[in-house]
Parts: sequence; structure tokens; C-alpha cells
Amino acid sequence: MSWLSRKQQAPNLEDNRIAVSLEHLRALEFKARGFSFLPRQPVRSILTGRHGSRLRGRGLNFEELRHYRPGDDIRTMDWKVTNRTGKPHVRVYTEERERRVHLLIDQRVSMFFGSQRAMKSVVAAEIAALAAWRVLSSGDRLGGVIFDDHDCYTIPPRRSRDSVMEMLSRLAKTNAALAAGQPSQASQLNVAMNNLARELSHDALVIYIGDGFGWNDRSDELLKQMSMHNDVIVINVFDPAEVELPRLDELIVSDGEMQIAVSGNRARLDESFRESFNEHVAHMQDVLRRYGLPLINIDCAEDPMNQLLKALGSGR
Repeated sequence: MSWLSRKQQAPNLEDNRIAVSLEHLRALEFKARGFSFLPRQPVRSILTGRHGSRLRGRGLNFEELRHYRPGDDIRTMDWKVTNRTGKPHVRVYTEERERRVHLLIDQRVSMFFGSQRAMKSVVAAEIAALAAWRVLSSGDRLGGVIFDDHDCYTIPPRRSRDSVMEMLSRLAKTNAALAAGQPSQASQLNVAMNNLARELSHDALVIYIGDGFGWNDRSDELLKQMSMHNDVIVINVFDPAEVELPRLDELIVSDGEMQIAVSGNRARLDESFRESFNEHVAHMQDVLRRYGLPLINIDCAEDPMNQLLKALGSGR
């Protein structure tokens, strides 16, 4: 449900707190600086230490097998060929010039919720745009899956400005189509994850941006499958009202057309909200910790760019 009025939700007002415009996402190109998804991270980055060792960076391509030369790294020795020929041989690799980065962007009705700065769906779109522009400036290939409650839109990984604009254009359209009052499909998360898993090969980076609604045991399996040969970062977007209800004697909740007043046992209601949110986040944290993958929590009440800088550190 939205806590914002129907008048505020009117598309012709171009209120980027409710429905984000393509122009707004395009303008974020000039803010996408100072953070990095690369394996070598600044000291303050969440990707350093235990998590940093999981990030593979760009992959290596096998180039040739040749005789050992003085100064070659002993770790590149091919012992099978050396034993078979009686002469030392090494395997030569070259680093891939670019890396594939896949964004998995959640734009379901569960994301159409906001109590302060902006809707979760808008914040997710802003984070996706910042990540997309950062990936492009790093010279890597960008692709991904944008999904709502009914469809998944796949953008193949490419290294071009046109590809970024294609993704942001689709994202803006999907975001603008969101409306309160419709049920959110919990199962669509696994559909989108499965679609992306089929597209992955190895040494790619997957960044999920959403609220994790519908995350279950099947989601755990898909996450494990993707992380076996690729890196995965989960960016959990949440609103403060999901953690703790606003301090009001009576709470008015609206879907944009109808509204209800929530009162009664406030302490019990607060406890129920906290338990539900904490259990959800705890499950994600447990699974990610099990696979050594990072979780970045983004609060909708604050500027997402500042939070990315804090989580990923000041870097390239």
C-alpha cells in the first residue's frame, strides 16, 4: 500500500518520489562516482576482507600452452603435459578485457511503498541507474533482468551507452506502471532469478536490487547456483515504516483510492511488524553469510548514493 495521496501519484505531476522518470535516471550518470564493485576495494568498503576474497574480478581466458621460460610463475605449470613430454610446459592466460554485470531489478507491487523520501521501487531504480552508469564507466558489459508481478524483461549484456539507455527506459516504464491495490506475486522473484541463472556462464557479477519479497528455500538454491561460478551482491531496499510503525495514535493507510484507520493494541502491532521484518532480513543474512556473499541494506529515507558510498567506500 502507498501512504501517499492519489493526487501525488498522478503521472503528469512528474513526481520522482512516486514514479521515476527516464530523465531522472539519466541525470544520475553525473553522480555515479566514488564507489566500485571491483574486487580490490577501499578499506571501508563492505566488499573488503571476508567478502572481498569472494569477488573474482574479470575472468581469465586460456591463450596457449608453451615451453617453460625462466621467470615464468611456477603456479602456471601444466604438470600433465610436463610429465607426458618430459619438458616443462606452462599454461598462458590473458585477462578478459571486460566483465559481465547483470542487474536483477525488482519492480513488483511490494516495492510500491514509501513513508518518507520515496517509494522503494523508485529507490531501487535509482540504485540500478547508479550501478549501470558506474559499470559503463568501468568498461564492463551491462545486462540484466527487470521484473514486475507479471513479466521479466531481459537485457543482454553489452558495453554501450545505448544498452544502458535501453535498460533505464524499460525500468522507467515498468516503474511508472506500478499502482497500489494489486496483489504482489511472491513467486515472481524465483521466476526472475531462474531466468537470470540460465543466462549466466562464469565470472560475472550479479547484483539483486529489491526487497526480497517471496524469498524462500527455492531462492536459496538459485542463489547457490548463481554464486558457484559468479559473484552475487544483494542490495536490500527497505522503508523505515517496515521496521517500526510511525508514532501515531491512529494510523491511516491508503491504497490511493480507499483508506482504513489502524488503531487498537499499538504495542502488539509494533511487535508484529518488527518480527516480520527481522525474520525476513535474518533469513537473507543467514543464507548470504553461508555462501560468503555481501548484503547491503538501503534505507528509503536516506539518499541511496550516500549509502552506496558508505557501504562500498570511496573508491574509483
